[in-house]
Amino acid sequence: MNSSTSTGVYANGNDNKKFKGDRPPCSPSRVLHLRQIPNDVTEAEVISLGLPFGKVTNLLMLKGKNQAFLEMASEEAAVTMVNYYTSVTPHLRSQPVYIQYSNHRELKTDNLPNQARAQAALQAIGAAQSGSLALSGAPTNEGTVLPGQSPVLRIIIENLFYPVTLEVLHQIFSKFGTVLKIITFTKNNQFQALLQYADPVNAHYARMALDGQNIYNACCTLRIDFSKLTSLNVKYNNDKSRDFTRLDLPTGDGQPSLEPTMAAAFGAPGIISSPYAGAAGFGPAIGFPQATGLSVPAVPGALGPLAITSSVTGRMTIPGAGGIPGNSVLLVTNLNPDLITPHGLFILFGVYGDVHRVKIMFNKKENALVQMADANQAQLAMNHLSGQRLYGKVLRATLSKHQAVQLPREGQEDQGLTKDFSNSPLHRFKKPGSKNFQNIFPPSATLHLSNIPPSVTVDDLKNLFTEAGCSVKAFKFFQKDRKMALIQLGSVEEAIQALIELHNHDLGENHHLRVSFSKSTI
Repeated sequence: MNSSTSTGVYANGNDNKKFKGDRPPCSPSRVLHLRQIPNDVTEAEVISLGLPFGKVTNLLMLKGKNQAFLEMASEEAAVTMVNYYTSVTPHLRSQPVYIQYSNHRELKTDNLPNQARAQAALQAIGAAQSGSLALSGAPTNEGTVLPGQSPVLRIIIENLFYPVTLEVLHQIFSKFGTVLKIITFTKNNQFQALLQYADPVNAHYARMALDGQNIYNACCTLRIDFSKLTSLNVKYNNDKSRDFTRLDLPTGDGQPSLEPTMAAAFGAPGIISSPYAGAAGFGPAIGFPQATGLSVPAVPGALGPLAITSSVTGRMTIPGAGGIPGNSVLLVTNLNPDLITPHGLFILFGVYGDVHRVKIMFNKKENALVQMADANQAQLAMNHLSGQRLYGKVLRATLSKHQAVQLPREGQEDQGLTKDFSNSPLHRFKKPGSKNFQNIFPPSATLHLSNIPPSVTVDDLKNLFTEAGCSVKAFKFFQKDRKMALIQLGSVEEAIQALIELHNHDLGENHHLRVSFSKSTI
């Protein structure tokens, strides 16, 4: 065997020297170089970083240097993986790991010592992905499936900023084997799911690869463990539960979890498409030009490649039927025409994204158009606000057929019903990665108040809300930070109205009150 290292890499650490200082980035290669790997990590855990992106063909661990080389089956898979992990830092055992292309085109590890465990781990995972049970040579610890382990996973989704549907879960988890059944539900204010594989091995590898991963950039984090149940009993096939082995089940007469237009929008291309769809075995997003093999993401950079679209139910949206998927304009109906104002809608919808324009219809003032900064924020506002009561009426929000809100022409009568807020200082999400994205909660009767000056007392704040027509049930300042407080009002509707009226209220001393919905109660 030739000892030159131009095409292969040997365990002599020659790649190590090149990482001193900023070297120019390598051109893409299917061999990836991983740094800062924890000492106690197993081969299977390192391999699991590559699994969502395609087949892993080789692995070389340099444990003494806390490094590893991972070889993917194709360059596309490696490119997708590097692109994803550039925006979402991967972690092994809670430690950040850094990934970049290696100078090497392939790994030659045939006659290296200590490669047996890596080969065993690769074989075990290959067998699991093809569904056979050849796990005999797998390394112990993380790499083996315990006898009697359940094929059912319990999945909790944290930081649920964007809707995650049963279809999305099916797409992500199907990469690791045949998914038989899924049940979704909300428990302790958390969106959860139970998912049953055909084989416990598949459940094991899905958990290894996906636990702690984000479905979208910086949000919708998967927390996965094994369920005590060994089989799921699904009675209905609908938006909340599905038995993929029995298409004859009734839908049940319970309310579907999404209005049909919303369900259609979520099953649609673009809202949950990977910017790298088409590469590395991800289903290409429907309805986008596929000439390059890459789909055009509707929301640039917002979505990581765990989210893959090829509508699982085969449900395609009919343009115009339920608005335009990927549209950022909402149609809001059933408003109280005597009390609603463009400013009021700007403040309320501004809890879930940055509102650029609002137009209350001149001839039908119970209807309005609200233009958000992007399609994800529109989805978020629609999810949280549709069905809430405001000024005595149940508000409805759907995606509009309009792509933008037009401002009135010079001299056109409008009565101040159309307003442009694109340069408003009150936008909550101007800064990318703003902390406010982590504090988005559904409307609740308890409000979170902040930016309170030291001179303002409990009674001052209670009186402020009472004068706005609210009944105050409870109040408390934060122990550690008196600039913040929680106030509990008589109903969710009262809290929504108080937020509209008192957000940005001048408390003196150059302090304007900030109001948002709280996830906690007093």
